[in-house]
Amino acid sequence: MDEIAIARAEILKAVAQPTRLKIIELLRDGEKCVCEIFPAIAEEQSNTSRHLNLMQGSGILQRRKDGIKIMYRLKYPEVLEIVEIVSTILKKEACGRSDLLGVN
Repeated sequence: MDEIAIARAEILKAVAQPTRLKIIELLRDGEKCVCEIFPAIAEEQSNTSRHLNLMQGSGILQRRKDGIKIMYRLKYPEVLEIVEIVSTILKKEACGRSDLLGVN
């Protein structure tokens, strides 16, 4: 059981970072080249590459070469479901807090 918990935590850690969430959202529409990713998320190329490598190593992304370009895509679209679930929780929390404060 510990090995499963550790593996789950690795996947969640790979998602649980703002830059990586931006990358996931960008890849929602399909495969992109690194040359498209780092300017779209307004990050340095070296920083973006580090995040992409970590996510690929965690099994979230798949990478392939196309000539001199390195292309990335979501390996499992279920990662988007994780992001959607978190968004749903945030919305519910925001509603709950505004209800407590009497804000409509």
